[in-house]
Amino acid sequence: MSDLINASIWWFVIFIIGLLFLPLSSYVFSKFQDKGYIFSKILGISLVSYTVFLLGTLRLLKFNFLNSYIVILGYLLLFGVFAFYKRSLLHDFTLLVKTKWKIFLVEEIIFILSLSFWAIIRSYQPDIHGIEKFMDFGFVNTLLRSDYFPPKDMWFAPFTINYYYYGHFVTALLTKLSSIPSYITYNLMIATLFSLIFSSSFSIGYNLLGQINLKKWKAFLGGLLTAFLVTLSGNLQTVYAFFVPYKGDNPIPFWQLVFSPQTFPNSYWYPSATRFIYHTIHEFPSYALALSDLHGHLLDTPFTLFAIALIFSLFLKIKDKEIKLNFLRRGFFIFYILLLSLMLAIMYMTNAWDGIIYLFLVVLLFLFTSFNSFSKKTVNMKNLKNFVVPVALTSIFYFIFTLPFNIFYKPFVSGISFLCPPQFLVNIGKIGPFVFDPVCQHSYFWELLILYGFFFFWIISFLLFLTWKFKSKLKINPSDKFILLLMFTGAFLILIPETVYFKDIFATYPRANTMFKVAYQIFIMLSIASSFAVTNIVFNIKSVVSKSFIKWIIFVLLLIPAGVLFYLVSIYPIFSINSYYNNLRTYNGLNGINYLKTLYPSDYEAISWINKNIKGQPIILEAQGDSYTDYGRISVNTGLPTVLGWTVHEWFWRNSYEVVSPRIEDIKTIYETNDIKLTQKLIKKYGIDLIFIGDLEREKYPSLNIEKFKKLGKIIYQNNQTLIISVKK
Repeated sequence: MSDLINASIWWFVIFIIGLLFLPLSSYVFSKFQDKGYIFSKILGISLVSYTVFLLGTLRLLKFNFLNSYIVILGYLLLFGVFAFYKRSLLHDFTLLVKTKWKIFLVEEIIFILSLSFWAIIRSYQPDIHGIEKFMDFGFVNTLLRSDYFPPKDMWFAPFTINYYYYGHFVTALLTKLSSIPSYITYNLMIATLFSLIFSSSFSIGYNLLGQINLKKWKAFLGGLLTAFLVTLSGNLQTVYAFFVPYKGDNPIPFWQLVFSPQTFPNSYWYPSATRFIYHTIHEFPSYALALSDLHGHLLDTPFTLFAIALIFSLFLKIKDKEIKLNFLRRGFFIFYILLLSLMLAIMYMTNAWDGIIYLFLVVLLFLFTSFNSFSKKTVNMKNLKNFVVPVALTSIFYFIFTLPFNIFYKPFVSGISFLCPPQFLVNIGKIGPFVFDPVCQHSYFWELLILYGFFFFWIISFLLFLTWKFKSKLKINPSDKFILLLMFTGAFLILIPETVYFKDIFATYPRANTMFKVAYQIFIMLSIASSFAVTNIVFNIKSVVSKSFIKWIIFVLLLIPAGVLFYLVSIYPIFSINSYYNNLRTYNGLNGINYLKTLYPSDYEAISWINKNIKGQPIILEAQGDSYTDYGRISVNTGLPTVLGWTVHEWFWRNSYEVVSPRIEDIKTIYETNDIKLTQKLIKKYGIDLIFIGDLEREKYPSLNIEKFKKLGKIIYQNNQTLIISVKK
């Protein structure tokens, strides 16, 4: 029952934020059939969170429950002032609700059902334990203890986080607003991401199809298909479930394996779909949601979908001349530029690559609309200015909005490398930001077909459909053009990790992160494009092809391969959910740290005591260990910074092992040396306030000297062999 109450409170907070910003959303998405109802939630969360973040970074307002609601109240008063001075706005909003309440209700039901669905799924394996969960939970908890920003790094005291943490901040903000413990809101946030991704994708699909005058029920089905493909589908790698598995890390074409449908699924392992191409990562939302790491790429997905919807809305307004590209005479176009820039900035601060990727899409938007808005085909100064000025302004505002984050953030990319550079460039080594390493790792074409074959099929089908439509002298509508824009962007992004990669510390996996960042966005863009293509072709084939026998030929040619391809991508969540959640056998609730009661019961008690009794962010010393281990569990679960947590992660974030490595020996020395003066010196060096001694500390440092610590401070917590010592200053 408590899970239901917590989920209801959490939903209500998001509902109220969305309701407050619905008038603004309906203006931004005035060309949409649903007036951007679902996107009002993302818009509200974006504006409220950025305001709190900015005021906290400027140290004008502490990050707490009361001040977060003051910011919301401030927006309410601002909207009230607008409504007072322009009373027609209230009338327009009342009329909007009266005319659109049905679609509002439908989308809210979709949101609630999808939120409930994934919250139930999470309750079968809610543990905040394994893979990247420690890191993500630690970010949330250190943010919850922060008065101002940037927050302290829980694994590298006394420094601040050098990572794109904005999505974790949004989680912390919603945690503050709902007053629900973070070990529950972690799982509620995962469920919310599922719900926002599903409902936002539905809205995009529904509104894209609404522009081609489909009946509402057809657009509704198309919206559901979009939601399914973006949120739950996988890639064609599931075909391997029908074959005897290959051995080793290097993939083998499935046609070279033994076909064995009678033993389906042949020990199929769902993560293989995201690590198929050797030494790369190519995730997609369905995998990320099943795994449930509260990582940047997943946290940013609702914002990227909002950006796609916003770009499409702007595209429609420009095409319908509601907004003229000569925008200096149209002040409200500046508002769109500001909002677009803000969303790009939020995406950058949540998952850095996404801001850059969608800035590229914005450039393509203005390029297309600028040189497609005039009867003259030649380039002239007028349309050149209409391209350059909005792109320049978007870039400038984007830079300004990211400034509060970038002042404290140091990128950990050391250069841009080209794949297979010529030998004379390898000999040079580096020219400016460009690095020439002798790395030559390309994907085979058949591997790209496994990843993107479903999309390729529908891209080709859609291009043929449009060609037929053009020859039939039928109008190519704005949705068709926008989908072509998404298809082009997705296709271009596929080429990036086959050409260049951004150099980081992972020498043996040089293009893994580059592939990771672009492949995720490729999947989202092309899923939207493919669902539109499917629905458009199925429901509009009659108007394009006049002869009935040709329609039947096309239907048969499409039906068999389309059915096979759709089956392969749609069975993925069956594998992932059943595997990760143990076939949904045992309901455990939404408490993400209950596992500690069994695995580390003394730690669980100590963590609970710290969270109740220790205020602020004093530095606590605990055992240090490698990434993906249980070390760092005290700092993660309390938000108190420690001297060093997961070593490789900090190495990656600091872009230097030399910066990180000395702390390993220093921690060992503090725990094990008998030299009190040396211990005091190291304690002072790192500003340590508390020393934790638990099972892992005793195991890691067998020569641990407890009597020494009693001389250095006093025991403030003891439970059997678990101690917390407060160091004398």
